[in-house]
Amino acid sequence: MIAYASRTGTRRNLAALRDAGWRILVSARGVLRNEGFRYALDNGAWTAFTQGEPFDVAAFEKALDLMGAEADWVASPDIVGGGMRSLELSESWLPRLIDARLVLIPVQDGLTASDVRPLLGNRVGIFLGGSTEWKLATMREWGELAREVGCYYHVARVNTRRRIEMCSEAGATSFDGSSASRFAASLPRLERARCQPSLFGRAS
Repeated sequence: MIAYASRTGTRRNLAALRDAGWRILVSARGVLRNEGFRYALDNGAWTAFTQGEPFDVAAFEKALDLMGAEADWVASPDIVGGGMRSLELSESWLPRLIDARLVLIPVQDGLTASDVRPLLGNRVGIFLGGSTEWKLATMREWGELAREVGCYYHVARVNTRRRIEMCSEAGATSFDGSSASRFAASLPRLERARCQPSLFGRAS
């Protein structure tokens, strides 16, 4: 699995991440810098949600213009906890996003495989967001869908060894978390979990 850590400016933590071969997740609501790492671009909806603010379209467009072209993938705009409304928003952005890059559709509480399947393919994958309880309960189901259609599958907010193992068991292509960005000492145990052989034969 590919591991993404939330962008940090802490040199010690960046050095540890670089040595372990991790990548960086840059948020449209954060500092728009990749610190020399390969990176993916998050839309910033989670940050807006945690701060009680609406989705910042201008910030996302700026991040897209500055960093979208070189990103491994871009998370389409979504609504945290928004279910079908979130999916409709994500789908509305696809015409603008899909031509030049891999786009991931964030799936939220209440969505099902049948809701999302028609949109998926080589250029459009799954970004598993939503509440922690729902995410853990449905992680395998989304992995099955990703294998069925042959698309990329990312799991958000993964900060423990057990959850990394769950991602591997579900067949995730990648995951992200903030623990390794904040605490370099946590990286070795997270890295051991990431490098365990996957049940689905994915490269670590």
